[in-house]
Amino acid sequence: MSGRRVFLSQNFAIFGLVGLSLVSCRSANSRSSSKKEAKTMKLASSAFEANNLIPAQYTCDGADISPPLIWEQVPRETQSLALIVDDPDAPGKTFVHWVVYDLPPTVRQLPEQISSTKTLPNGGVQGKNDFGKFGYGGPCPPSGIHRYFFQLYALDKKLGLAAGASKNQILAAIEGHILASSELIGRYKRQR
Repeated sequence: MSGRRVFLSQNFAIFGLVGLSLVSCRSANSRSSSKKEAKTMKLASSAFEANNLIPAQYTCDGADISPPLIWEQVPRETQSLALIVDDPDAPGKTFVHWVVYDLPPTVRQLPEQISSTKTLPNGGVQGKNDFGKFGYGGPCPPSGIHRYFFQLYALDKKLGLAAGASKNQILAAIEGHILASSELIGRYKRQR
């Protein structure tokens, strides 16, 4: 009889573990399915592939012009777009290379060589980068290979910030208003 109790206890323990596994799988599937339902956009550049080297013409070793960017799958309810480009590998702090906001939701690209003006012809507004200038400041790492994160945000409102806003001001303003986002990473090492 005691052998049968041990057998039943083991079976109940096994069924309990199987049940817990099924619950874990179901909640993991719920998380992954909700991630699948989250809105994402695609961001790309014709100048470089994701995680590859950024050509020198878009850096301080070249003409230091902004690369062309294109995006798609912007949610219909988007009211404005914001772009932040920064380098988390910079010594001391994440270095901001470009900030653009209040881009109209109908805009699907930024062409090569965006001017360093406060406002863009398409209606976008430029903030100040960590070089202390409006517009794009290309990669110029002091040593080694650095990563440059191009981050695009679809927002449910227009920010209405004055030209020259910082990355931190933009991040504060977009909190709770992001409908979708996308990221493109490029890398660069100085050509000395």
